[in-house]
This record gives sequence, structure tokens and C-alpha cells, in this order.
Amino acid sequence: MKTKKPVRISAALAALVLGALGLAAAPARAQSGDHLETIHHPNYDNSVFMPFAPAIKIKSGKILWLAGGTALPVYHDHPHKREQILKYLTNDLEAQTRQTMDGIMQTLKAAGASPKDVVHVFIFRARPRMGDIGRASAVVNSYFAPHNHKPTTTNLAVLELGEPEQLIEIQVVAVVD
Repeated sequence: MKTKKPVRISAALAALVLGALGLAAAPARAQSGDHLETIHHPNYDNSVFMPFAPAIKIKSGKILWLAGGTALPVYHDHPHKREQILKYLTNDLEAQTRQTMDGIMQTLKAAGASPKDVVHVFIFRARPRMGDIGRASAVVNSYFAPHNHKPTTTNLAVLELGEPEQLIEIQVVAVVD
């Protein structure tokens, strides 16, 4: 009889683990921004256009970290294949930014999230030129504007990214329930 008891415990443990895995595999439910609160200073002048919020308070939910996205398709070969680099990483910052944001939107959707669930956007630009911050920000903002949402943002110029042709990489943090 003592040999059956460990089998029952093992079976119960296996059922518990499988149940937990089943819950973890279920898609997250987005709350369409209801779990977020935009924070502004008391002297906030809403006549000034800002494509981002100074702070967002998370009232509930789970943090969703997205991998850094590039203009390459979300699923692409590693190490990178030269023909993919030449096809997707054109010398056009706005085009690379749009392709990157399209991939990010697909990933958010796969996680059950929406642009309204994004709390922070990290933008890394390589080979910066005058006006690039505005061009990249305008494209990124166009994905949030239809949702009347402005996530917090960090926009950096960096020495280089993963490939010489890569002009931008964007990472997003969202909150889902």
C-alpha cells in the first residue's frame, strides 16, 4: 500500500502542473486601458501636443514584456540571412518604424492586448540624423492615436543596432489582465 501512495501524489502533482500549464497557455485578456491611469502634473497644459504621457499608474493586471522589434518579420532566421536584411531593412526610417510597429501590434494581439494596454515604448535609433526623433515618434504615435492613448516613451539615439542597415528597434511593455 505504501507504494501506491507516492503514485497518487505524483498523479495529483502532475494534474496540478498540467492544469497550471493550461492556464498559462490561455491568452491574456486585455482590459483596453481600464487598468491604467495617466498621470499629469497639476500645471499640465493640454494645449501643448505631447505624443507621450509623463507617467502611467498600473491599477491592476500583469506585465507583458515584448521582445525588441525590428523591421524584420517577428519570426526570422538567426543568424540573420543577408537576403532578409536587404529585403526588410531599407534605408528608410519611417518605413522601418512602420514595419516594426506592425510586428509589435501583431504580438500585442497574440497576447490578447491592444495598443491601449501599452505603458511604455523604448525606441532605439541608429545613425541618427536631424529630425529623426520627430519622424520616428510620429509613426509610433500613429498606432496609439486612434485609441486616444499615449504611453510613456524613451527615445534614444544609439551607436549601432543588430545589423548595419537597421535604423530602429522598438520594445514595448504592456499590462494585461
